[in-house]
Amino acid sequence: MPVIECDPERARERLEAAGVAIESGNTDHERWRAHHGGATAVAYDGKIVVQGDDPERLAGLLRDHGGRAHAYFDGASRGNPGPAAVGWVLLTGEGIVSEGGERIGRATNNRAEYEGLIKALEVAADYGFEEVRIRSDSELVVKQLRGEWDTNDPDLRERRVRARELLTQFDSWSIEHVPRELNERADGLANEALDGE
Repeated sequence: MPVIECDPERARERLEAAGVAIESGNTDHERWRAHHGGATAVAYDGKIVVQGDDPERLAGLLRDHGGRAHAYFDGASRGNPGPAAVGWVLLTGEGIVSEGGERIGRATNNRAEYEGLIKALEVAADYGFEEVRIRSDSELVVKQLRGEWDTNDPDLRERRVRARELLTQFDSWSIEHVPRELNERADGLANEALDGE
């Protein structure tokens, strides 16, 4: 549940500019409420609390835009194909901006990896970052996205195209293969989502 310290009136203007409807608060302490993309923002003096199943998009609209993010992602599948989930972590110099994990249904491990990349890029775009530096322990996704390896599987090719489309929203981007231990947090979030924790 993100808590964003900001001026509620400036945040209200930002949401209205994005086409999000604002309504009155439910209590004397709430200045206003807004619903968007499966989440609710509640404004108090000096802060906004975002709650719901998918708070990243709404929180992204409320935060200051720009800058560079480091995005870590992972995908996990039990059975290959089998029940699958993704995990992601977005970092800036100030620390973790967003992290999470969610189930994605039934998928192969490679498809889950691509879905993790797509989720991380969607969240980074929602937050308005201008640059994204992507890190993953999936050599297949890294090399296919760079164009070093062919993407023969039609299902993976479709996800590669979607990832490339998302990358056009950034002024610059890079993707780097990292050892598994540097991607531990995203891996843990994917496995927690699979375990239903």
